[in-house]
Amino acid sequence: MKKFIETLKNCWKVEDLRQRLLITILFTAIYRFGSFVVLPGINPALLEKLQSQTAGGLMSLLDMFSGGAFSHASIFALGIMPYISASIVMQLLAVAVPYFQKMQREGESGHKKINWYTRVLTVVILLFQAPSYLMNLKMQASGALATGVSWTTFMIPATIILAAGSMFILWLGERITDKGVGNGVSLIIMIGIIARLPQAFIQEVSSRFTAITSGGLVMFIVEIVILYAVVCASILLVQGTRKVPVQYAKRVVGNKQYGGARQYIPLKLFAANVMPIIFAQALMFIPLAVVQYSTDNTSSVLQSLMNTKSLAYNCVYVLLIVAFTYFYTAITLNPTQMAEDMKRNNGFIPGVKPGKDTADYIDTVMTRITGPGSLFIAFIAVMPALAGLLNVQDAFGQFFGGTSLLILVGVVIDTLQQIESHLMMRHYDGLLNSGHTRGNGGVAAY
Repeated sequence: MKKFIETLKNCWKVEDLRQRLLITILFTAIYRFGSFVVLPGINPALLEKLQSQTAGGLMSLLDMFSGGAFSHASIFALGIMPYISASIVMQLLAVAVPYFQKMQREGESGHKKINWYTRVLTVVILLFQAPSYLMNLKMQASGALATGVSWTTFMIPATIILAAGSMFILWLGERITDKGVGNGVSLIIMIGIIARLPQAFIQEVSSRFTAITSGGLVMFIVEIVILYAVVCASILLVQGTRKVPVQYAKRVVGNKQYGGARQYIPLKLFAANVMPIIFAQALMFIPLAVVQYSTDNTSSVLQSLMNTKSLAYNCVYVLLIVAFTYFYTAITLNPTQMAEDMKRNNGFIPGVKPGKDTADYIDTVMTRITGPGSLFIAFIAVMPALAGLLNVQDAFGQFFGGTSLLILVGVVIDTLQQIESHLMMRHYDGLLNSGHTRGNGGVAAY
């Protein structure tokens, strides 16, 4: 504890770091304030039905990413998800379309063009997603509209406000990245998730000490220990890398020798991040949508797939996560391009021929580490359902795994590493007792 307090003092001593931390806190406070500003014309007291509809599936995912703004019909209701969707589409285009492939290899200028296309695509998505959200609001909570306000006059200004709110959140995230600490977009998502933790924790404590069959203090301690173990496992998953050694040929220019050093390509065990879970959750929402728009009696198969704690749901969920992990890793990592870059820089993997053999070797390594990595991700993803078997409240159970836990762990580690880099530049110790967080494993050689 003394070490931690001393580190906080060091953070405050560094003027640049102090300003960055204050700017980050200010912008996140603005974001949280906007999450409670309800759309003009909406009566917030009549939104209970909409909030009850966000108990599971894709709606719960959107509400989690927006920090509860989705269910409160806030001006920030759509959150940062449209930008994330646009970024995913641009990543896929960069793999499949030669024009975007060329743009991605153009360096800084190419990345600026891709960022511009991503913003334009974000606006297009917002212009479709905002009316869809408002139509869902009308369907689920039609009485929430204030007296004297009609939907026809409400739709257009509300669409503009929702689109502007999401773009403003994106602007806040970019300002945090430039002027603050950490990745701004990731921090905004993390703040939205962690904002729900205090209320969920209080509900869990209350249920454990009020219900007769809940197990009381003993079960609460057991559940905290399990949560701690899952967090440690998630840290290992996020930090895990497979170092592939790369040797660079020696070159003698005049009296100086260049190259000859051995570096490593850190192939991450968790290369797909949380995208497989997001894709799988989106697909698992399909049975619920079919039931909502179907007039026939719901079959037993659809009923089991709608229950997030059922065996059928979780088995399909695991299979989808494993499949999407392989798919997303394959489209984001290009072994052929890595082998070409390595060959161009006179680098080679010891014992492997340059060119196609190197690409095949990297692909084989990625396939081998993606298998256990995908199973580990699937285990973390189904932990909330397993927590439900211990009678853990659903709101608190979401922090036992899934998208929320992996995002929290990844963003916190990345932010700590950036803070430590500022401290180490001025010869201060980092935030951990060991002096620094070990995250990146090695320096990429491509």
